[in-house]
Amino acid sequence: MAGIDEFAARVVENVERVIVGKRETIELALVALLCDGHLLLEDVPGVGKTMLARALAVSIGGTFRRVQFTPDLLPNDVTGVSVFNQKSGEFEFRPGPAFANVLLADEVNRATPRTQSALLECMGERQVSVDGVTRQLARPFLVLATQNPVEYEGTFPLPEAQLDRFLLRLRMGYPSFEDERRITERVGYLHPIEALSAVAEPEELVALQALVPDVYVDDSVRDYVVRLARATREHPDVALGASPRGTLALFRAAQALASLRGREYVLPDDVKELAPRALAHRLILRPESQLRARSDEAVVQAILESVEVPVALGRR
Repeated sequence: MAGIDEFAARVVENVERVIVGKRETIELALVALLCDGHLLLEDVPGVGKTMLARALAVSIGGTFRRVQFTPDLLPNDVTGVSVFNQKSGEFEFRPGPAFANVLLADEVNRATPRTQSALLECMGERQVSVDGVTRQLARPFLVLATQNPVEYEGTFPLPEAQLDRFLLRLRMGYPSFEDERRITERVGYLHPIEALSAVAEPEELVALQALVPDVYVDDSVRDYVVRLARATREHPDVALGASPRGTLALFRAAQALASLRGREYVLPDDVKELAPRALAHRLILRPESQLRARSDEAVVQAILESVEVPVALGRR
């Protein structure tokens, strides 16, 4: 779609000055931005999760805040707090890190459920309520949360309600040999992120977000999205399948991916590519399936192989 693909090309090229060899991940992060959604990055330390968040924020000309989630972190440490001003004799609100365009919730599963829940209103309503007063957050607003998939000691699993509010779950993965060699060549006295500059403005992104729902979706592709989501609720390995919010997430993400790639219509391949990222983290597997080391992504992949793929062309 005119405008979105050009914007995406600019941002991707700029982010790749910092993040090497991860074009697909960068594009999917842009899908979340275009959908006004949120990202969960689940990967081992040191693969570039924080740098991706910073590079995205700089590229769109937005503000960036980082919160290190720990067991002693309080909800007000994220949303903000009212402080009594002795000179004026009134309480003054001091905004927390949530008042930014890109909020990095680092190791989000290390905070207590009470603090994790402080993100629910931010992510779902784009607002925070402190001391009975509701304040709107900046637009665009992206929560990029990270968690380590192999370290469980001292962590609190994310509740289903919060997982359901992440549009996509992504993994960075280790770089290839050539990409890792390029990384060593780029790092000198100054890290590439320090020299990065904006190639867009937040207002431009907000305007493009309004165009995503205009991307055409054939009825057969629309039905395909619904069948995939419903199949997660009927799979024998799944105790709790994807919610209607998950159906909408897959549908809207497919529209954003199509527009990012310069099309005005969604293909079934867009849906197939996004389904593991949009649906897998919303599934709760049965205990016996977990004992068999069955993964949520494997379940979604099996569903993709069992549900008939429609033959859909562009706009009729």
